[in-house]
Amino acid sequence: MNLQELKKSEESPAFHLKPLSKEAVGPALARAEHYRLLNQPGVAESICLDILGVEPENQKAKIVLLLSLTDQFGQSQGKAKMAEDIANSLSDPYSKLYYLGLIHERQGNTALNSSNPGSGFDAYEWYLEAMDFYEQAEEINSSANEDVVLRWNSCARVIMQNHLKRRPKDNYADFE
Repeated sequence: MNLQELKKSEESPAFHLKPLSKEAVGPALARAEHYRLLNQPGVAESICLDILGVEPENQKAKIVLLLSLTDQFGQSQGKAKMAEDIANSLSDPYSKLYYLGLIHERQGNTALNSSNPGSGFDAYEWYLEAMDFYEQAEEINSSANEDVVLRWNSCARVIMQNHLKRRPKDNYADFE
């Protein structure tokens, strides 16, 4: 079906996506980072998917895609699972732990900014999980890069500044 026929059709179209050339990967990656910085994570996500269609193991594209997905937390369902799958596919063990921590931290941010009942407890749990990943990454860190320390401290400060705490245990014995 050509574009003219699509314009007349009442059905939702199923497009065959056009492949990106290998030569366009570098400029496309720069463009994805640019769109992400312009707060257009959906566009960055699409570009990264095109890059990964050509170079499925491109680590930089995976990371930009992961970050683009985390930028969309709270706006679209399923982004967290996709981001976790990408983090788990990273080849570097330190990066895998660091980005799993970042995913959990951003889920904490989303929960903290939510007005749902119990969201403060949810945020607390997400931040603690993030901090655990950061500690694991710190244990295997072989460079002078201390991003995990900065991220861990950031989570700790958010917990303290917002007086977040553990979800209280339900005591069903009181209702007997």
